[in-house]
Amino acid sequence: MRQATFVERRQEGWERLDALLQRAERSTLRALGPDEVAEVGRLYRWVTSDLAFADGRSYDATLRAYLNRLTARAHALVYGGSSEGGASRVARFYTQTFPQEVWRSRWYMLLAVVLFLAPAGLAYYLIHTQPLNAFVLLPADMVAPIHKGLHETNFEPSQAALGAPTLSAFIMTNNIRLAFMAFAGGMTLGFVTVYVLIENGLILGGLAALYVDAGFGRDFWATIAPHGIIELTAVQIAAGAGLVIAGGILAPGRLRRRDALVRNARRAAILIVGVASMLVVAGTIEGFFSPQKFPADVRLAVGGTTAVLLVLYFVVPNARRPQLRADSST
Repeated sequence: MRQATFVERRQEGWERLDALLQRAERSTLRALGPDEVAEVGRLYRWVTSDLAFADGRSYDATLRAYLNRLTARAHALVYGGSSEGGASRVARFYTQTFPQEVWRSRWYMLLAVVLFLAPAGLAYYLIHTQPLNAFVLLPADMVAPIHKGLHETNFEPSQAALGAPTLSAFIMTNNIRLAFMAFAGGMTLGFVTVYVLIENGLILGGLAALYVDAGFGRDFWATIAPHGIIELTAVQIAAGAGLVIAGGILAPGRLRRRDALVRNARRAAILIVGVASMLVVAGTIEGFFSPQKFPADVRLAVGGTTAVLLVLYFVVPNARRPQLRADSST
């Protein structure tokens, strides 16, 4: 792209960002409305990309200096210019930053869901139609005759004796490790991430088939539902974050691969911090609520409630924001 064409196409966005920055610099970031704050974030990402594009093609030094100054001003406002206290920053992260980034990265999340559910469905079908396939698809220690519902033998006696608080910590640690494996797998071009998704999909589908065929399907799903909805959603988001990183390497677009990786790594970092918090919630439910002898209907209702809350948190508010839909295509 020639410099003149590049400037003509992008100048309006630069001028809009400059105007917003001037207003915020005269007072604080609070001088801007919520939509304008979101617009600053979007335009900041755009001008960062434009600067990398101009540098990569050795455009005029004056133009690059202008974009560099504009980027620096926006960076100072976005990352250092807020007068919010620590509690306000934390609240803004969980009410805006995290759910909006999940929505922005939703196509990566959808891919992760497909890579998880497709093996789960395949394993369920193969084991349901031929039980001996369990020895091929599942770890050997998971294949055993099932004579009781999962909730009746939910935990090993040695684990149960530890008490709910210790058990909760154990569960949280294990799930966070799994999520971080899926996340870090992005640096392997996504191969490890895909492996983690497929492996755990096979395990879930295979175990479901074993318990359903033994007549304990309702108990199986009721035991998993209270914590599993949050837990599995968190793992899919973590895997999506890994795929975001892989996307920066494999499909950098008009950015240099290094710049695309840095940009996507920042996005992924937001996702994984939110995932860790989700797994704390899931582990707490799994440690304190799931072992209790509540009826299956109650456990299923709790799981259904968590599913509704997740939709209300991630989907409903963000689907109504046109600027986020536009941003996700950049």
